[in-house]
Amino acid sequence: QVQLVESGGGLVQAGGSLRLSCAASGRTFSRYAMGWFRQAPGKEREFVAAVSWSGSGTDYADSVKGRFAISRDNAKNTVYLQVNSLKPEDTAVYYCAATPSVYSGTYYSRSSEYHYWGQGTQVAVSS
Repeated sequence: QVQLVESGGGLVQAGGSLRLSCAASGRTFSRYAMGWFRQAPGKEREFVAAVSWSGSGTDYADSVKGRFAISRDNAKNTVYLQVNSLKPEDTAVYYCAATPSVYSGTYYSRSSEYHYWGQGTQVAVSS
């Protein structure tokens, strides 16, 4: 069982940056692939970024490539999402997700592949 708690969201102006954090409970965090998803009002939840349990493999949605960076610190049971050059269309609730993974370099981009979810942190970008 893994519990996830996101933090770091807020209101920023376009072009600004935030660092989202997701703290996980559980002794086996280092064997969980992690992902970030987001859901804007009136829209479906969408994939943002993913990282393998070793940190060696990452994936990004096309809309955030070059602006967002996912990383993890297994010693701190935490995954991060650095969000830069924010745009109003990045406004959404950002969710952290975790799933057990056998392979060190495997990451997952589909929400159905994740077993555990956090409650989300709101990011609002003003123009």
